[in-house]
Formats: sequence, structure tokens, C-alpha cells
Amino acid sequence: MQVKRPEWLKVRTSWGENYRRIKSLLARSNLHSVCQEANCPNISHCFEQGTATFLILGDVCTRGCKFCDVKRGIPLPVDEDEPKRLAEATRELKLQYVVVTSVTRDDLPDGGAVIFSRTVKEVKRFIPNCKVEVLIPDFAGSFESLKVVLEAEPDVLNHNMETIKRLYPMVRKGADYQRSLDLLLNAKKIDKSIITKSGIMLGLGEAWDEIIDLMNDLKNTGCKLLTIGQYLSPSEDHLHVAKFYHPDEFAELKVIGKKMGFAHVESGPLVRSSYHAQEQVEYIKTYHEV
Repeated sequence: MQVKRPEWLKVRTSWGENYRRIKSLLARSNLHSVCQEANCPNISHCFEQGTATFLILGDVCTRGCKFCDVKRGIPLPVDEDEPKRLAEATRELKLQYVVVTSVTRDDLPDGGAVIFSRTVKEVKRFIPNCKVEVLIPDFAGSFESLKVVLEAEPDVLNHNMETIKRLYPMVRKGADYQRSLDLLLNAKKIDKSIITKSGIMLGLGEAWDEIIDLMNDLKNTGCKLLTIGQYLSPSEDHLHVAKFYHPDEFAELKVIGKKMGFAHVESGPLVRSSYHAQEQVEYIKTYHEV
């Protein structure tokens, strides 16, 4: 049985011109956005702001995380032309900050790292001043795949922890808590100047002190940017919400995160990993101690 959604989680939608323009462009270019595939509650807001998080490597995931609404199954072969089409779409939208993520592709030897790399390079070739954030899967722990992505010189490397250590076996099928932490730690070993970022969701049954422990673990990897949001169950077949956190609790976690030393913490009920990601452009310009 799902917990009743509180009033502060009512989403006000706006289906304006930019929303229709971006949705049309994605369809015309045969591109996917995680905004659509994962039924993000902020889709109308972000599309109206002229931003979208591109989903590469298809729209079918090889894993079956119980919190996620992305389709799972056997993916189609890699679309080698996808990086170029994405870069062309970015140029048409006149974006200055692009977020690129993917489904998990455990069927590929490199987990899709080469396509990530080519996408970053194509975007920067089409729009030299554009900043690119990559939100990557864990690549099954492959150091070499991580290195391939970082050699393309993205501006931000994001990998979401999603939840606390105790809940990993239930929430993140095929993932491992320490492996995800190690990915962020290894990113700094490969490129000490890379800005790393992660996101977590609340409401799956975690305790407050477990949230703080997770934040400390993230901070110890050198992670500088953190997003914290409320888990919303996509359907009765997914994990149910155990608790809806009050906005004041999200505000408190933001303060705690800043005191820990995170450079930026975006924390609120409807915050998602890429929410307000474009605002990190100013962070990149002004924050140099990475």
C-alpha cells in the first residue's frame, strides 16, 4: 500500500512552446531523454527552461532496479550515429550546458563508455563553449571504461549512489555500494581536476543517521556536488514509498551537506539528479579547488 502523497508534492505542469519544441526535436532526431523515459516530475519545468537530459545507448536497460521506470530487457545494437545526432540537437536548441546519461548496458564489453566519449567530443566539436555533464552507470566496476569517458574531458562526472548501503540489495539490482563509491574515487585518481557529483533519493526506509553516513562516504571520495530528492514510486509494481520527507528536512540536509564541505547541495522533494544542472556552469567558472 502506497503512502498518501502530501500537498507539497503536487506538481504544477506547464505545456508551453519550449516543451513542445524539445519533445518534437527529440522525436525528429530519434533521441531519448531520461525526462520522458523515467517519467520525471519536473519534465514540463525543465523543457520550458530549454533544457533536457539526453539518454543515450537506447531506452532499454539490462538491469531491473525496483525504483526505476525505464524499460528493462534486451537492448538494441548500439546506434553509432547517435553522438552526432545528439550534438546536432544540442546546437539546434542552443544549449550551453548538456547532461548526457544512459541506460545500463551490461551487454556491452565497455558498458557503453566509447559512445559516452564520442558524445562528449561531438558536443564540444559542434558547440566549443558548451559544458557537458555525464551521468554514468557503474560500468560493472571497469576502471578502463571510466578512463575512456574521462579522456573525453567532460566538465562534470556524475554517478548516482541513489540510496544507503543497507538498502542496496533491495533497491539497486546488479549494483554494489562500495563499487559506486570506488567509481567516484577512481575518477579523481584518473583526473584530479574533474568535478564529481552524485545524487540520492529518500523515502525507501532509510534512517536519518544512515543518510548522514552516506553523505560522509560521498564527501570522502572527493565528490563536490550533491542532489537529494524524494523517491516517488512510478507504479504499484515498483518499490513503495516508506516516508515522505518534509521540505524542512531537505533544507536541513542541505545545511548539513554544506557544513561537510560539499560545494553545492540541491535538496528538495522534487529535486532530481539533473534538476537545475545548468546552474553548475557558474560553479565551474568560479570554483577552482577541485
